[in-house]
Amino acid sequence: MGSGYWIVFVLVLIIAVTASWFLALNYRKNIVEKKNAAAEDRAREIIDEAVKNAEAKKKEILLEAKEESIKTKNDLDKEIKDRRNEMQKMERRVLSREENLDRKTEAVEKREVALASREQALEKRKASVEELESKRLQELERISGLTSEQAKEYLLKTVEDEVKHETAVLVKELETRAKEDATKKAKEYVVTAIQKCAVDHVAETTISLVQLPNDEMKGRIIGREGRNIRTLETMTGVDLIIDDTPEAVILSSFDPVRREVARIALEKLIVDGRIHPARIEEMVEKAQKEVEQMMREEGENATLEVGVQGIHPELVRLLGKMKFRTSYGQNALKHSMEVAQLCGLLAAEIGVDVRTAKRAGLLHDIGKSVDHEMEGSHIQIGVDLCRKYKESAIVINAVEAHHGDVEPESLIACIVQAADAISAARPGARRETLETYTTRLKQLEDIANGFKGVDKTFAIQAGREIRIMVVPEQVNDADMVLLARDISKQIESELEYPGQIKVNLIRESRVTDYAK
Repeated sequence: MGSGYWIVFVLVLIIAVTASWFLALNYRKNIVEKKNAAAEDRAREIIDEAVKNAEAKKKEILLEAKEESIKTKNDLDKEIKDRRNEMQKMERRVLSREENLDRKTEAVEKREVALASREQALEKRKASVEELESKRLQELERISGLTSEQAKEYLLKTVEDEVKHETAVLVKELETRAKEDATKKAKEYVVTAIQKCAVDHVAETTISLVQLPNDEMKGRIIGREGRNIRTLETMTGVDLIIDDTPEAVILSSFDPVRREVARIALEKLIVDGRIHPARIEEMVEKAQKEVEQMMREEGENATLEVGVQGIHPELVRLLGKMKFRTSYGQNALKHSMEVAQLCGLLAAEIGVDVRTAKRAGLLHDIGKSVDHEMEGSHIQIGVDLCRKYKESAIVINAVEAHHGDVEPESLIACIVQAADAISAARPGARRETLETYTTRLKQLEDIANGFKGVDKTFAIQAGREIRIMVVPEQVNDADMVLLARDISKQIESELEYPGQIKVNLIRESRVTDYAK
């Protein structure tokens, strides 16, 4: 009884729980269905509202597109209208141009017709002119007695003479103009340089004179059986001339360095009083050292005085050696220093490097310091020395070209040429021997006398000018210009001379008559 009750109770409880679960499940289902229905309604409302908005937006977009299309259409219509107006204007212009072209074409055709008629008239006139010209030539030949070829030859000769005269006049005028300008400028530069350059008028000789305290010293110098004089001549290579000249001994040698060594050694021996071979050898050695030191000092003094620095010591020594070298009686070192100063002044006048110009001027004759000892001209020796001691190409070319052996490659080389000529040609710089002087004058006269039409030639002013008398029947005034030019060119090519030579032609016509 008790267990059955519990079973029934449990069954009832299970049924009750199951029923309540079903009720709860049904309730939830109803709630979910209601929510779903509400959501569906809300979604339908949203969709309906979106559809309405979309319709409204669509209508607005359609309206805007319509308005834009209308506006674009209006713009296109306006543009088309403007273009049509332009096309109409262009058509009107083209039509007017075509009308103008038609009128011009008609005018050109009329002109062509007129020109054709004129051409025919000209042809007829030309034929008549040719006929008249032929008759005129025949008549001229009949009157003059000359054929057309003879007349042509006569006219050509006349024209040739006129052209020759005009050419000579033109050449003379152009040369005069060029010479006036160039000579004026060159004279200004040269005169300015010469005025600024103060130099000595020095002439050296090939002998040295040693004064003696008395004539008894001559015997001591000669020595017993001439041993002293022989020793001195052997040691120095100098000839001692002991003659009747009172209280003097003459030293003669073409080597100025040896002559200077002998002079110093002899003076020392005279002062010392002890003259014998051993003492002579000792004094000669001392004199050689003294001369060597003197050469270096003279070279250094020359570079300092000119203002040139950086020269190789051996070149400086050779410069000092040039103190004892002469050329036509002109001291070589003084000449080189003078040329260097003139080069610097001329370079400053025309605006080139003054230092390089001075350096080239100082070294231009460096070959003369050793040309007694080495084969070759002083120019080639100087070039070799400058190359050996690393001088610049400009200096080397200036040394090589200063006598015109090669073409100058720079203004500095031309300046060295001019300065060398100025230094050599100035008064008191050099002396010429009588033989050289007369030979040069004779060569000048021979060159001028070799030209046709020259009667007499006179070389005057120490060869600085030649005056030429021409035959007036063979040389006219126009020919004189060309003749003077030809003579000048031949003198330049055949002779070597310092400065310049003036060629002066004189033509004289004389007429003589007698009153009876």
